[in-house]
Amino acid sequence: MRIAYSVETVRAAERELMARLPEGALMQRAAAGLAATCAGLLGRVYGSRVALLVGSGDNGGDALYAGARLARRGAGVTAVLLKPDRAHRGGLTALRAVGGRVVAAEADGADAGRADAGGAEAVVARADLVIDGIVGIGGKGGLRPEAERLVRAVRGIVVAVDLPSGIDADTGEVRGPAVRANATVTFGAYKPGLLIDPGHERAGALRLIDIGLAAHLPADPDVEALQHEEVAALLPRPTPESDKYRRGVVGVVAGSARYPGAAVLAVSGALRGGAGAVRYVGPAADTVISRFPETLVHSGPPAKAGRVQSWVVGPGLGDGAAAKHSLDDVLASDVPVMVDADGLHLLPTGGDLRKREAATVLTPHAGEAAALLGVSREEVEAGRLAAVRALAERYGATVLLKGSTTLIATEGRPVRVNPTGTGWLATAGSGDVLSGLIGSLLAAGLTARDAASVGAYLHGLAARRVTAPQGAPIAAYDVSTALTDTWRDVLG
Repeated sequence: MRIAYSVETVRAAERELMARLPEGALMQRAAAGLAATCAGLLGRVYGSRVALLVGSGDNGGDALYAGARLARRGAGVTAVLLKPDRAHRGGLTALRAVGGRVVAAEADGADAGRADAGGAEAVVARADLVIDGIVGIGGKGGLRPEAERLVRAVRGIVVAVDLPSGIDADTGEVRGPAVRANATVTFGAYKPGLLIDPGHERAGALRLIDIGLAAHLPADPDVEALQHEEVAALLPRPTPESDKYRRGVVGVVAGSARYPGAAVLAVSGALRGGAGAVRYVGPAADTVISRFPETLVHSGPPAKAGRVQSWVVGPGLGDGAAAKHSLDDVLASDVPVMVDADGLHLLPTGGDLRKREAATVLTPHAGEAAALLGVSREEVEAGRLAAVRALAERYGATVLLKGSTTLIATEGRPVRVNPTGTGWLATAGSGDVLSGLIGSLLAAGLTARDAASVGAYLHGLAARRVTAPQGAPIAAYDVSTALTDTWRDVLG
């Protein structure tokens, strides 16, 4: 599992650790890991050209010491100082001692584009690899114009120190120009902004360097991301004594005369989610049965349909009185409920779902989340971590916020980030498949938080499987049909 901690927590742990170590030892550990990663990306260090973009903090010191290590191996290393009078003194001394060059960042772009120029932009443009040590984890806002100009000149590999400059380490927000790295070397612990878009998308490949912080960090992180091992351990498995009712029955209330396909897609996800049976309630019964004859069907209302261990309600349901009655009927039950799409529109704004006897899962996209919170869509997209936490707190539910990185929040627990998925999932009906899948995992006995996390993981992985290896358009039903093999892959 990848776990991430806030800047405040990481800094407190660093202070505790530094009090036990010789001065500068922590920075040397970080620089050694950074240099090793850069050497691996270069392949051949001797004769390569490396530029260091150096700001005024310890982040710049890490870059300078790493540059000194690369220079000792034969790289031509030049440090570009954005704040010459505030650059790390020890790092500068170490770099100069092994023949590294130091230049100040120019105030204008006169040397830009000149291959023979000795100015800062030319140094950056000629480099095979550029180390971004501009701003550390405490930086807020975008790059300043001088730094932005240098970043635009980059032509080689970019390696960010701790996180790309211009990204908010705690949230992943980008409030202006920011570095786009090929790789990010982070120290001691992941930071939330490395796992959450838009920051995640700018971080490139992540490398965590152990500098000894683990013993000084709290047990509960701020953000976590499940990996194959944790998902495999959570997948429901039948025993020799299992029957379809012991494995769980999921009820699906979805579809309408206008959107019968939503019912089909939700049922398709539910059938492949680990429950023993799917019970469909709604007007699209004939369409569902024609595709999935194993489905149990009922005309409604949900309370009269028969025993279930969870409900899925909302996809394609419409917004009329019958739809509202179905939602109310389902929410009055004493089993976990998964609410999506039209079901979210029918929830009373600010309604507290803690009064329910069982868990509730809400799965909004950014627009639906904005409506539930009474804010703009842009505000949700700019601050996804804050939005998903606010939704979980306001509604007393587990909330899965869909998007380029899917976030799952349950009040009082670390937010989970789903590491799988692809942009090809932005297609009509894919959310209906996810709803059915999560509902089935709830019926099989997973907690709301685990069902949402595992469902998102499998859903994203199935989409990747269909689009591999080059990436290609997919339809929602393609994702559903890939779930069985994806499940097998995770267990394998």
